[in-house]
Amino acid sequence: MVKSRKEIATLIVEKLLSRKEDLKKQFSETKNEVGFFVIDNLLPDEFVLEIYKTFPSIGNTIKRKSLREYKFTAFQMNHYNALLEEVIYAFQDKKVIDLVAEICNLEAVFADENLYAGGLSLMGKNNFLNPHLDNSHDKDRNRWRVLNLLYYVTPNWQNTHGGNLEIWPKGLKNNPISIISKFNRLVVMTTHQKSWHSVSKVLKEDVRCCISNYYFSDTPLLASDTFHVTTFRGRPEEKIKDFMLQVDNTVRSGLRKFFKKGVRENPHQYKK
Repeated sequence: MVKSRKEIATLIVEKLLSRKEDLKKQFSETKNEVGFFVIDNLLPDEFVLEIYKTFPSIGNTIKRKSLREYKFTAFQMNHYNALLEEVIYAFQDKKVIDLVAEICNLEAVFADENLYAGGLSLMGKNNFLNPHLDNSHDKDRNRWRVLNLLYYVTPNWQNTHGGNLEIWPKGLKNNPISIISKFNRLVVMTTHQKSWHSVSKVLKEDVRCCISNYYFSDTPLLASDTFHVTTFRGRPEEKIKDFMLQVDNTVRSGLRKFFKKGVRENPHQYKK
């Protein structure tokens, strides 16, 4: 029998509560740049292996390949194993949201049932995600995106496999913090106009599987935050690519001045 989202949420809350003071300390020590915390062994290992085994094959997902990124996504959750939907929405349980918000010293935080830019992410060999800022808002531009939750479920993932989360708290001219996409690890990080992050190129013949959620608020994290599209840059050594991506950012930002929700509706959302 598939565990319900309520049952999974209860397990998540229990684990977060057991480490709450440490997680608050992690976040407090980083919040002035790109606030984040990391917690391992979030759920029982046997259950996480079950989650991993239910992930769709890459052939049953949507490929996103450009200068900006190379990865595969899945978000129309009724097309996949029911367990995956239960896990994703367990992170949207009010008790989980409220506890994560408390750890991050935030108030009035909301999940996104539409999974706008969330859901499942799969990355195989040579896949990557260039440094970027997440889109500042939800799909209707009503609320500000404030937290990014990334839960990794591929067994035995090592640093040498690549595909690791990189956070750039000092900007793109300085070295990033690299966080291994370790099995059964949850990373929660802030998202605002300075929260540059990326995923290093996958080096192993394996698939890095991640469950992604975003939390939103009626107010931005930084008083200086303004609306922005998902904004990509090149890595420090990618000078030509960086120039091309900045042109791309300018064009897409310009279009959003005339089309509030874009030229077309972003298809990356769960149509229930």
